Amino acid sequence: MRDNTPDVSDRSGDARGEQARSGMASLDNIESFVRSVELGSFSAAGRSLRLSAAVISHRMQVLERHLGCRLFNRSTRKMQLTEPGRIFYERCLEIREAVERAESSVTDAGATPRGTLRVTAPLGFGRRVVAPLVPRYRALRPEIDVRLRLSDHVLDLFLEAVDVAVRMGSLADSSLAVRRVAELPRALLASPTYLARHGTPGRIGDLGRHQCLTLRFPGSSEFRWTLMDGDRPVAVAPSGPMDADDGDVLTEWALSGEGIALKPLFEVAVHLRSGALVRVLPQYPPPPATLALLYPHRQLLPTKVRTFADLLVKEARLHIATQMDGLAA
Repeated sequence: MRDNTPDVSDRSGDARGEQARSGMASLDNIESFVRSVELGSFSAAGRSLRLSAAVISHRMQVLERHLGCRLFNRSTRKMQLTEPGRIFYERCLEIREAVERAESSVTDAGATPRGTLRVTAPLGFGRRVVAPLVPRYRALRPEIDVRLRLSDHVLDLFLEAVDVAVRMGSLADSSLAVRRVAELPRALLASPTYLARHGTPGRIGDLGRHQCLTLRFPGSSEFRWTLMDGDRPVAVAPSGPMDADDGDVLTEWALSGEGIALKPLFEVAVHLRSGALVRVLPQYPPPPATLALLYPHRQLLPTKVRTFADLLVKEARLHIATQMDGLAA
């Protein structure tokens, strides 16, 4: 015969289990988990969410107890997903995207977009194209604050909580969503004054005897140039006594006769037309750079991001076409 006397210990255990389960896989915990994976540490995830690393660590412990498995293999130097962690991460991305679709459907139904839009762009392009666009966008969307950060350094979109990043160069494979804007022809350039003093290179190998002006900063790929010999890419290690982390500085140095720079043509078109700069080794052109907008990997963009991106793409293409008008690539 079954004893119907309540087992207090079991009931209290069930109560504790129910209490622990409530919120175990909450959206806050899921977001903390996803950020930890994206940024590679609890401390970085905490900074991006404005929480302490201890809070993030506690949330991960709650998730692991709830799921009954370890999500991370942690050591003093690195943190890697376990196989169950990888599977859970993929499902968490689906959950986050579903929530964003739900939120966006409400916003698009008539609510006015508001909040803060964080944008980053390269220095020169940001000054000439993005910065003038911000007041125009704010006139259309006065409820949205815009935080613009200009840097030729490659910023971490997740760590910096960036909504839209303008990138120029070769795009590395990543989990970021990419919207390509234009392919930008590039060239090696120098002033006639520099070439008169140092001679004009005739072959790629001659660059080793010249002062090359490079864009250099942590994470920069400009310490190596790629030139095309027909269909064959040739890697070049440029060297010289001057480098900078601002592309506009390289242009000014080239104009003043300090060396050879590699630049997108639309940025220096006015100087090519005036003769202040001339092309170097035009028979060995560098491959074009890609101008693109990058977003955190989300399938559905918030209205504030989509409307700004649409305006920026239109303005960027117009600016590039205007600068390149009549100039052969």
